[in-house]
Amino acid sequence: MIVVTGATGNVGRPLTQALTEAGEQVTAVSRHAVAVPEGVRHVTADLADPAGLTPALEGAKALFLLLSGDLHAPEARPTDLIDLAAASGVRRVVLLSSLGVATRPLGPTRVAMRAMEDALRESGLDWAVLRPGGFASNALAWAESVRTQGTVAAPFGDVGVPVIDPADIAEVAAACLLDDRHTGGVYELTGPEVITPRQQAAAIATALGSPVRFHELTRDEAKAAMTRHVPAELADDTLDIIGAPNPAELRISPDVEQVLGRAPHPFGDWVARNISVFR
Repeated sequence: MIVVTGATGNVGRPLTQALTEAGEQVTAVSRHAVAVPEGVRHVTADLADPAGLTPALEGAKALFLLLSGDLHAPEARPTDLIDLAAASGVRRVVLLSSLGVATRPLGPTRVAMRAMEDALRESGLDWAVLRPGGFASNALAWAESVRTQGTVAAPFGDVGVPVIDPADIAEVAAACLLDDRHTGGVYELTGPEVITPRQQAAAIATALGSPVRFHELTRDEAKAAMTRHVPAELADDTLDIIGAPNPAELRISPDVEQVLGRAPHPFGDWVARNISVFR
């Protein structure tokens, strides 16, 4: 049995589906009760409280660990999750980390994630680490303004990074969970091309078949919007990257193709699959 945390998110949902289709028994973990595919067990847990994951880990052989905001919750001890997994008999953990661990290792949020990676390496478990860059699905934040105003608002309109389709992350995660060849692997996951917010807006317009206007936000405006949903330090870290990406953050990684035997999907493919949310 494989446990998938963050199972209702942009990575966890397709990962749960992929594992189910591969014939695996899956336990989906999320904060709230949700519908899951037929045959999937669901457990409600908040990873900010590691002990809450105990029921989900019963009988598990592998764990996909996605921490998201739980990593930064007050009093959080996320490395306890790795100890708990080992104590529960889990043999393999695949950790969703961040490209920033390598490209900006001194950022506060990167230091915390590096500690998770280090704890996993020292755990004695089989492991793999996934380090994605920016997600194509971050464009979902524009869905309402596209639907109601035909507008995309974002900072740094002409500064791009190679955003990754979450479905590609999920497929790589499934491979790492199921195939021993990926044990000890650290994979940097990017899309196949650098794309700017203005170009993303144009891709949405093309898929819709109607105009989408791009409005450039100031950094302060963007931070004010982001801090409604994430801690201020995480907002600053993100804005530093998307505003002035360094060469390592602009690099097109070969790792998706190395694992999957195909190139990663471009942003336009993600838009085409998700265009209904923008209509």
